[in-house]
Amino acid sequence: MLVRDLKRAALILLPSVVSLYLLLALFRGSLTPSLANPSSSGKDGARPPPLPFHPIPAPPTHNELLSLTTPSGAYFTISFGPGQEGAINPNIIPHPTEDDLYAIVAQEVARGTPTFHEIACYASYNSTSSLLSCIEPARPLPIAPTKGQKCPGKYKLLDFNVGPHDARVFWGPEGAYTVYGSNSQYGCFGQFIQNFPVLMDWTEEMFAGGQKGKELFRVGTEMQRPGGPRGTIEKNWFVFWDRAGQMYAHYDIQPRSFARIAEDGSVVGAEDLAPAAQEKDAVCLERYMPPLADGGDESIHQATNSLAVTLCRRADPGCIAEEGNTVVFTIFHKKTFQDYHATYEPYVLAFKQTAPFEVYAVGRKPLWVKGRGARSDGETEMVFVTSIGWKGRGQRYHGYLDDAILLGFGIEDIGTGGIDVLAGDVLRDLGLCEGL
Repeated sequence: MLVRDLKRAALILLPSVVSLYLLLALFRGSLTPSLANPSSSGKDGARPPPLPFHPIPAPPTHNELLSLTTPSGAYFTISFGPGQEGAINPNIIPHPTEDDLYAIVAQEVARGTPTFHEIACYASYNSTSSLLSCIEPARPLPIAPTKGQKCPGKYKLLDFNVGPHDARVFWGPEGAYTVYGSNSQYGCFGQFIQNFPVLMDWTEEMFAGGQKGKELFRVGTEMQRPGGPRGTIEKNWFVFWDRAGQMYAHYDIQPRSFARIAEDGSVVGAEDLAPAAQEKDAVCLERYMPPLADGGDESIHQATNSLAVTLCRRADPGCIAEEGNTVVFTIFHKKTFQDYHATYEPYVLAFKQTAPFEVYAVGRKPLWVKGRGARSDGETEMVFVTSIGWKGRGQRYHGYLDDAILLGFGIEDIGTGGIDVLAGDVLRDLGLCEGL
């Protein structure tokens, strides 16, 4: 999303980087067939119109998710209001004090300049139209731009970036946070974390975690990796908390990399903790991770924030959250890029909430939100999940299998949607690591 938006600005402000625009567009998977391959255009040189997508039943290769709220069970649309129809990467969290009200956040539609914003509003759900929409005009979050080191080679265009990208908004045990990408003091592009209530001007009663939740990460704080190579563009990191409330950053899934994070964003002990779990993780990930085709057209990407879940029903009197039945889970994507169109298949990854945080299970099948479409040529609609959060007001980081979850997702880089489902439906059909 980041490079795609910047290339749009480059065409207006920096004509000399048109060739770089084409390179970056191809890298991001958004280069049109007519630009990359003139033979794909019509006889008169015009690009044929794309085939439309139509909702189809979930293939047997997927686990279908049905909405608890919409009449048809299909996902609902998210609207940020007039002028924001192109907003992408949606996030949904319940309002801290009001029932049936949500804070929603997304990347603002590109405006043809190198300045970018995350926009936010409070939203309510209309059951008649199956629409989650702002009850007030969406406004930019006051996230301060950052200055970074010079970006190398083909990424030099990112030096012109101003503002955050691809934010994730979520509840932790003691407060709400946002993680986003911006220019890095350690490299080209990094990952920052900031206190979400501060950005939203929440009142004292709206803070969940008392003084600690109010003061932590009041300004955007760049998170660091343990010693070792950095990516030119760091993206899609998520944070998680252990049972004692300590916070960690999870950098990669394959191979895994994670570390404990201090309040200044540094790595506690400068140590990557993944090697302690590597022996058992390797066996499980080899067994259950989706295979990747040769040729580089498929890859694995972290996608959402994390949540903790106790693997029994809250309604069951015998269900007590303990170390042995509570795990952290997140959603990752298998990305496939073919014929100049990307698709993202979402899978669940769960790992233990106590050190060494070994992988507990991996989804055997990807998730399919009801309402997702396909074209007549068989290509499925690009739906990429960006946020997960407990639906109930007052729920923060932890929940149970019979609690409702809200998933937010982008649709073909042009729309936003969401779906409310039981956690147990998201976590069904897992491949368990125990015993392998």
